[in-house]
Amino acid sequence: MPTAVKCPTCQKDVIWSAQSPHRPFCSKRCQLIDLGEWSEENNKISTQVQSSDMGQPDPQALIEDIEAMLAKNEDDFFKQ
Repeated sequence: MPTAVKCPTCQKDVIWSAQSPHRPFCSKRCQLIDLGEWSEENNKISTQVQSSDMGQPDPQALIEDIEAMLAKNEDDFFKQ
């Protein structure tokens, strides 16, 4: 039994299959309406931005992370 979902724009039932090229939307029209909502910022996925997310990454921490990954995989890499 095929899965049916609701079109996010008009709420019509849409069969989730290759025959529904605009899924999860029922039509190109509904797809473009949704895109317009996002482009006008009427829709958004938001979380509170942390000040630590805005700063530059610590280069020394990045180097240490890379070195740790390389050390973990080093033995397997040279055995191939």
